[in-house]
Amino acid sequence: MLKARLFCGIGALVLVAAATLTASPASAGEGKEPPACAAISFRPVLGTPPDGEQDSGLYKSRFVKIELKATVKAGLATNYYLLINGKKAEGVTAPPKGSDGCLKSKHIAVPVKSQPAGACTGTRFRVAVLRGGKEKTALLFGLQGNDWLFCGGSKI
Repeated sequence: MLKARLFCGIGALVLVAAATLTASPASAGEGKEPPACAAISFRPVLGTPPDGEQDSGLYKSRFVKIELKATVKAGLATNYYLLINGKKAEGVTAPPKGSDGCLKSKHIAVPVKSQPAGACTGTRFRVAVLRGGKEKTALLFGLQGNDWLFCGGSKI
């Protein structure tokens, strides 16, 4: 009799746990929006990669797919750039107004210093994703010494 009660109690506990686990993800994902300010860090290509376009990093969420690519010549990466949802990131030549707070919170010094166009390099890379209202912007920064230098960006 005691075994039967114990077995039924454990079965009921397993059913409650299974119902909770299946219900939680669906209700947790509903109505959630992406954060207003985010940063994603990437590493450069390692070693001496072959010449051409090389993959350096990938970030994928339900909101966006960000790829960091490198242009390699003579075994050295000469330029890094972003692909946002499969399209080359272009069009943003400076961080948007009102982004200082977000950039500071992601340890990027303000006012922002820039790298020459078409020559984005660094020992690490950071993509700051800013969301102001319905407009989202991705900004690429390369680490040179102790400074994050702006490379370019795009609307998402």
